[in-house]
Amino acid sequence: MSAIFESYEREFCEFSSSIHRGVDGVKTAADATTRGRHAKAIEADVAECEALVRRMDLEARSVSDPAVKTPMLNKLRDYKSELAKLKRDAREASAKAAETDARDELLNTAERGNAAGASDGGMSGQAMETTERLARTGERIKDSRRSLLETEDLGVSILQDLQGQRETIERSREALHGADDTIGRSRKILSNMSRRAQANKFAFYGVSALLFIAILTVIVHRWSR
Repeated sequence: MSAIFESYEREFCEFSSSIHRGVDGVKTAADATTRGRHAKAIEADVAECEALVRRMDLEARSVSDPAVKTPMLNKLRDYKSELAKLKRDAREASAKAAETDARDELLNTAERGNAAGASDGGMSGQAMETTERLARTGERIKDSRRSLLETEDLGVSILQDLQGQRETIERSREALHGADDTIGRSRKILSNMSRRAQANKFAFYGVSALLFIAILTVIVHRWSR
C-alpha cells in the first residue's frame, strides 16, 4: 500500500469524524449562530474530503503493480460511497438548521405580533395565521430535502454504474493485451515452424537428389560393363 495513499486515508477519517460531530452539533445547537457555525464547518470538511478522494484516485491509478493497485481501488470505492453519505448527512443537517431557523423566526414574529395585538383582541387570529405559515414553511423544507435526497441517490447510483463500466473496460483492455501477447507468441512459433518446414523440405530434396544420382551412377556403371 502506498504511504501517500495511507496518509490521505488518515486525513479522510479525521475530516469524516469532524463532519459527524458537526452534524450532531447542528441537531443540538440552541441558537441560530451556533447552528450556522457548525454548518460552515461541515461544508469546509466536506470540501476537504472531496479533495482527498480525488488525490486518492490519482494516487491509486498511478500505481502499475496490480497486487498493490487493486486493494487501493477497492478502498477508493468505499471512500467514495462514504463521501456520498457524508454529503447527504451534511445536506440534511443544513436543511434541518434552515428549518429550525425559519421556525424560530416565525415564532419570534408571532410573539411580537401577539404582543402588539393583545390590546385589540387579535391574539388568537395572529397565532393561528403564524401556525399555518409555520406549517407551510416546514412542508416546503421537507419537500426540498426529499428532492435533494432523491437527486443524491440518483447521482450515487449513476457514479457506481460508471465505476463498474470503467472497471469492465479496464479488464477488457487487459484481456486484449493478453490476447495480443498470445497472438505474438503464436506468430513466432508458426514462423519457426515454417522455417523448419522449409529446411526439412530442402533436406528432403537434397537427399532425393543424392539418391537419384547414386542410382543413376549404378545403372550407368552396369550398362558400361
